[in-house]
Amino acid sequence: MTLGTSASTDHNAGSFDAFFEGWLVRLEHYLDELLSVQQRCYESHEDDLKDLISRVLSHYQQYFEEKSRAAERNVFLVFSSAWLSSLEHASLWIAGFKPGFALKLVSNSVQDLSPEQSERIKRLVEETTREERVVNDELARVQESIAAPPLVEMARKRARLMNVENAGDEAALVNWRKAVEEVVAAADLLRMTTAMKVVDILNPVQNLRFLTAATQLLLKLRNWGLQKDAGSKE
Repeated sequence: MTLGTSASTDHNAGSFDAFFEGWLVRLEHYLDELLSVQQRCYESHEDDLKDLISRVLSHYQQYFEEKSRAAERNVFLVFSSAWLSSLEHASLWIAGFKPGFALKLVSNSVQDLSPEQSERIKRLVEETTREERVVNDELARVQESIAAPPLVEMARKRARLMNVENAGDEAALVNWRKAVEEVVAAADLLRMTTAMKVVDILNPVQNLRFLTAATQLLLKLRNWGLQKDAGSKE
């Protein structure tokens, strides 16, 4: 029995790749808007800033929702993240950026934190570090449970072809796949909740700077990675 075929897997990969490319184009438009509003943020109404922040956050939420659907179809494909450049891959933590990444961006992009905000960010750093460790431990447990090779290596193999030799292998793969789905979902949830807690701590102008910095870095990393990969093929 077959859990999936290379043809259906290629379709899933192409489907998410197409979504991701369109999502990046829309993200570039949001960056233009963020940069424009940031230049006159103190002249803007607070409601207008909150509206832009809400729309940008919804755009990132859309990415996680689509990624979740892709993981349900083939979690190994999501874990391998074949649509990313090698430079983006080097920055990954369980199929995405490490949650603490958002907190580092706050330190670099928001220089006017109040003492209360600084204390809340400090507590959030400690909380996030603990939760990252929990997810890491769960990933290690999943790998050790079947004496698996490094999961990224296995994911790249399984992302392309998911045929299994017998019923026993199939049952083991189903259970393993479910466990990996849960780990990826936990990592994505931690990414989203950490970002939302940061947004809750910052005021609208600070959030504007934070989201601008995050979006700029994501798009720069994408462009640098594509250029590097293109150069290595020449």
